[in-house]
Amino acid sequence: MIELQQLTKRHRAGDVETTALDAIDLHIEAGEYLAVTGPSGCGKSTLLGLLGLLDRPTSGRYLLEGEDVTQHPERQLAAIRRGRIGFVFQSFNLVDEMTVAANVQLALRYGPLPEKAQRLRVAEVLERLGLSHRAAHHPSQLSGGQQQRVAIARAIAARPALLLADEPTGNLDSAHGSEVMRLLRELNDEGTTLVMVTHSAEHAALASRTVRLLDGRVLVDATVAA
Repeated sequence: MIELQQLTKRHRAGDVETTALDAIDLHIEAGEYLAVTGPSGCGKSTLLGLLGLLDRPTSGRYLLEGEDVTQHPERQLAAIRRGRIGFVFQSFNLVDEMTVAANVQLALRYGPLPEKAQRLRVAEVLERLGLSHRAAHHPSQLSGGQQQRVAIARAIAARPALLLADEPTGNLDSAHGSEVMRLLRELNDEGTTLVMVTHSAEHAALASRTVRLLDGRVLVDATVAA
């Protein structure tokens, strides 16, 4: 599904250049559950941003389902993000002025579904995540765990093939964190490709494969035996 070839990302501030990712080669199969680990500043979030087409590499190639997306214009990248990639972040990024249902529907607003079909999809996703009774509530009326479930509902509303999660349990207590990890595992079991950045060794152990980064390079690439 994903092929990274010598993918490099450098940041420049004045005369100082910093390498966030250094010639990464990485292959991710469709349906895989990959955990990306490593110390702060090693390039984990940079890698996720590149995978999600939120940023562009300095050099190298990114093939998504066989398509080289490295040089695509922003409008084309936005269309790919809307249809094929879902995001779950540590901060929930919900709009408090909007209801739970409206927050989830945001993911469908610029897609091909008509309004009625969007509402049906939102209801379906909220039911799946046990949030139907919260559809008319606002985020501030929910617990942290419920807010993250809303964020996951929004991420999967368009049925993306690729789900990217950046420290998805970072703002949650252990009970709510475990609930979120269970949901992510269920989505992966159903065929969604999942790439998760995490500092938690316990959560990384739930993945079928772990990549550990250090100084922008792949230090370890280990597959868990079935």
